[in-house]
Amino acid sequence: MADTGIDPAKTVPGAVLFVCGMNAIRSPMAEVIARSILPAGTYIASAGVRPGERDPFVDTVLGEVGLDLGARQPQTLDELEDDYFDVIVTLAPEAHHRALEMTRGNAVEVIYWPTPDPTVVTGTRERILDAYREVRDMLKLRIVSGKGWSRGPAVG
Repeated sequence: MADTGIDPAKTVPGAVLFVCGMNAIRSPMAEVIARSILPAGTYIASAGVRPGERDPFVDTVLGEVGLDLGARQPQTLDELEDDYFDVIVTLAPEAHHRALEMTRGNAVEVIYWPTPDPTVVTGTRERILDAYREVRDMLKLRIVSGKGWSRGPAVG
């Protein structure tokens, strides 16, 4: 396994779901970044509250760091193949509310990582890409640090 900066002796969830509004930007970025950082046995998925379309800026900023979505397309929570997760990380307010409703009565940790929506940024292509890069880098930092995975010990 590559040196990811994560101490494998620390708590890492066995199954993680990242959720945002349309599974087009924040949650698929988090999924791909987490796959590159967390141990190979960790089940990682992402979904959106409502249907979305793939965003080409995501492909661009992930490609800059050697990652890609492959043929992956946005999916909704209703389209998930598996619905058991140790941790659900929500990245937008609507996703957080929906995850709390879905998991009421279940033993799953729902964590909110407020993450800006880069689509609200206007201006030049480079300025817009910078907003996407900020989201990518923020997600990577949170995943590497492991802060907030659970009430247990941090990952890193």
